[in-house]
Amino acid sequence: MATLTIGKLAKLADTSIDTVRYYEREGLIAPPSRRESGYRDYPTEVVERLKFIRRAKDLGFTLAEITELLTLTAQSERDMAGMKRAAEQKLALVQDKIRELNRIREGLQHLVDACPGHGALSSCPIVNALNQESRS
Repeated sequence: MATLTIGKLAKLADTSIDTVRYYEREGLIAPPSRRESGYRDYPTEVVERLKFIRRAKDLGFTLAEITELLTLTAQSERDMAGMKRAAEQKLALVQDKIRELNRIREGLQHLVDACPGHGALSSCPIVNALNQESRS
C-alpha cells in the first residue's frame, strides 16, 4: 500500500500541513502509522477525504457537521436519505442567514440614504438611530 508524507499529502489535497495535523487531532482523519524516524505515513485515500472536508467547508458545513457527513459516507450501503437530510438542514440555515443579512442590508441602506454625509454629527440620522432604544 502506497503512503504519503504529511507534506506530500497536504500538497495533493491543496491544504496546509497544520490543517492536516488539526484534522487529525479533531478525529476527521485517522492517525497515520509512523516510521521509526517518527514521520507520519498517510494512506493515499486520505487525499480524497481531505478534499471532501474542504468542499464541505466551502459549502458552510461546520467541522461537527462534516464529522457527521463522514460517518454517513462510511456507511455506503445505507440509503442516501441521511445525507440529503443533512444538506437540507444546512440549506435551511443558509437561507435563514440570507434573510437576516438582507434585513441588515435594508436597515443599513435606509440609514445611509437618510444621512446627507455633511453637517454636524449631532444631527446625523445614523448616530440618532443607533442611540435610540430597540423597537422590538
